[in-house]
Amino acid sequence: MTRSMLSLCWVVFFLGACATTGDHSAPGVGGSFPRPLSDVPPASPEEERARNHTELGQEYLFSFGRTDVALDAAKAALRVRPGYPPAHHLMGLVYTELRQNAQADEAFRRALSGAPMDPDFNNSYGWFLCSQKRVSEAMSRFATSAANPYYLHKTRPHTNAGLCLLENGDPEQAATQFSRALEADPSNGEALYRLAEAGYLRKNFRNTHDLLIQYHQRFDPSARSVWLGLRAARQLGEHHSEASYAEQLRGRFAGSHENALMMQGKYE
Repeated sequence: MTRSMLSLCWVVFFLGACATTGDHSAPGVGGSFPRPLSDVPPASPEEERARNHTELGQEYLFSFGRTDVALDAAKAALRVRPGYPPAHHLMGLVYTELRQNAQADEAFRRALSGAPMDPDFNNSYGWFLCSQKRVSEAMSRFATSAANPYYLHKTRPHTNAGLCLLENGDPEQAATQFSRALEADPSNGEALYRLAEAGYLRKNFRNTHDLLIQYHQRFDPSARSVWLGLRAARQLGEHHSEASYAEQLRGRFAGSHENALMMQGKYE
């Protein structure tokens, strides 16, 4: 699987079964919040067939990186059920991966025209908008996704919002989003690591050091987490911790880019 596909998998995770756009909503700020389409059973045999095509396309996209098969599956779903929002959403994901940005934007908009409050669609479109440097629009989409009271995966849009803000030079607000992601799911290791990274960028090295201790107590160390820990310890003047992290890089991650940086003395 390509590096970009791995990134895509993190952003949207694996989406569950997609279904009807019927009214299954609850009142919320600014309007009604629907249940995610993935939680709603198909309303007709045609929708069930369209869902099956879409699920197959998702499997090929996320598990095998087969954009061609995924796109064909989305088109097959739309032939069975014209206008089927999850199929347009899948097309948006495929076109994003192919970097066909105009087509991706159009596909996401078509999905949202049929289900404007769907949290998965808003989350995915938010990430696409962030990739296009349309940060304020992206934040609005992530907020809509996270606000849905039926959505069981609020950690996703909060994490993606944090990543977007971090990428665009706002570690302060990014830290807020990662904290919210952890409130929604304390087992979200990516959010915990990124919260530590945001602390480093804010020059809160003690916070980074302490968060990485938590991270390494709960998750296996990686080259990036050990490298961040080493740099935080170096900034704090904690030479024993720095030496311990350096030994881990040399021993467990000798072939990593991070170890190469350490060997070259490129700490920043």
